[in-house]
Amino acid sequence: MIITKTPYRISFFGGGSDYPDWFNNFTGQVLSTTINKHIYITCRFLPKFFKHNYRIVWSKIENVKNLNEIQHESVKGLLKFYKISQGVEIHYDGDLPARSGMGSSSCFSVGLMKAINTLNGKKISSMELAKKAIFFEQKIMGETVGSQDQVSASIGGFNKIIFSKKNIKIKKIHNIKNIKKLERNLLLIYTGINRTANKIASAYASKLSSTKKEYITKICKHVSEGEKLLSSGKVDAFGRLLNEAWYLKKKLSKSITNSKIDQLYNLALRNGALGGKLLGAGGGGFLLLYMHPKFRKKFLKNNKKLINVPFNFTNEGAQVIFKDLKR
Repeated sequence: MIITKTPYRISFFGGGSDYPDWFNNFTGQVLSTTINKHIYITCRFLPKFFKHNYRIVWSKIENVKNLNEIQHESVKGLLKFYKISQGVEIHYDGDLPARSGMGSSSCFSVGLMKAINTLNGKKISSMELAKKAIFFEQKIMGETVGSQDQVSASIGGFNKIIFSKKNIKIKKIHNIKNIKKLERNLLLIYTGINRTANKIASAYASKLSSTKKEYITKICKHVSEGEKLLSSGKVDAFGRLLNEAWYLKKKLSKSITNSKIDQLYNLALRNGALGGKLLGAGGGGFLLLYMHPKFRKKFLKNNKKLINVPFNFTNEGAQVIFKDLKR
């Protein structure tokens, strides 16, 4: 039996430049961090005396004989990808809801890949794991997704991730004092709206590939500006830059936001927030706000229906937390 623990991520700037349509032509870059909220995957080979060959436990419980009967598309795809012929049991648990902008789909792929490799007695580096997850989601599953979530989930930490046609580079952000200052001023609110990133991204991915070079340059510029502001301790300016980037992103597609999200965001601005953004592709999920603690307490007290999710940044990527190959 193997249990893996894989972190969700928060992406601050650069989302959109991590799509192959961009970085196969221009350089893409993002600024992101993993947080102490995780997906846990338990995986083991099944003994042969069960009536079913595959048991998959997620929001449903699947007990099936044939691989093609599995309803969870990522599980079915990964088992085929790794050519698993022996029966397996897979349990999925997450600290946060799926389809909420936290990179859960890629987090799941990375966590299950880590578990399958370990179950097969194979070691895999963090970068190799990230690249395999990217290949699986984009090429095997044919999903319209970027490449940053897989890297963040695999490697962990606060990073500037640079994408090019030939390579992925990681620049670790090590200024602990300023990172902690930023962390204290962030608020994570669940909007209660679930959406599928693949569908939202599809609505504007074609625009991304046809948009002129100045647009992608502006997106990537925010990454460089954000990194500079963070290194110099100007975290309030970092928060205002989030606001600028959010308004820029909203212009891409009507599907990125809606009236409920806009009302919530504007309410936060009127109550002391300097900036923020919807995480992930947009359309719902989690709203990240930059708001000083002195404003945050009153804001949450006056809006008790809001679901606030406390969190901290973390440095760990996907890891095996339990391993017993005898079971």
